[in-house]
Amino acid sequence: MRHMEVMDLKQITLRKIPDEVEKIIKREANRKGLSLNKAFISLLERAAGAKEKEKKKKTIYHDLDHLSGIWTKEEAKIFLKSLEFQRKIDEGLWKRIE
Repeated sequence: MRHMEVMDLKQITLRKIPDEVEKIIKREANRKGLSLNKAFISLLERAAGAKEKEKKKKTIYHDLDHLSGIWTKEEAKIFLKSLEFQRKIDEGLWKRIE
């Protein structure tokens, strides 16, 4: 038994589209190789600024800001020295097995 995925597809019918708008939509569809529907949605998203918001949206976190720049040079030196142990490669773990 096959299950069909139910999708929430929204549909809007537009009437009396101005000739110039129709030409623009058709030109966009031809230029991008899209259906008229996809071309219209693309133009509508651009005009509404929806695509720009998606691209520009960047999450900035501030949860560790209070720690930034509080180490002294000596504390930073101790921390970096402690990382040396973790950065050493154990050659025995990387031997080729034949």
